[in-house]
Amino acid sequence: MPVSNQAIPFTKTYWSSVPETLHPGESGVARWRTIEAGAHRVRMVRYSPNYREDEWCSRGHVVLVLEGEILTETKDGKAYVLSAGQSVVVVEGLSPHRATSDLGALLFVVD
Repeated sequence: MPVSNQAIPFTKTYWSSVPETLHPGESGVARWRTIEAGAHRVRMVRYSPNYREDEWCSRGHVVLVLEGEILTETKDGKAYVLSAGQSVVVVEGLSPHRATSDLGALLFVVD
């Protein structure tokens, strides 16, 4: 269950205390730690090695890779490799996408 900080204007987050939820992919698993902040969802996401998302996502995101590497592919056939220290902005509804990670990764995601 996401942690809600909607009524708190300034919040310090201890990510290790945020409950983790498991999200199996087509292969591997994503582990999410999620907080809700008003209309925004903020997540720390860890992909296991050999992770592959099982569906196309149309939601908008800002993604920062903290560790590892991911390959994000768009439904129109483009592919982007993101390594630690790189980020991507995906506009809601414009670029259906999905991610894979051969070695695993840690992401900070705002959507």
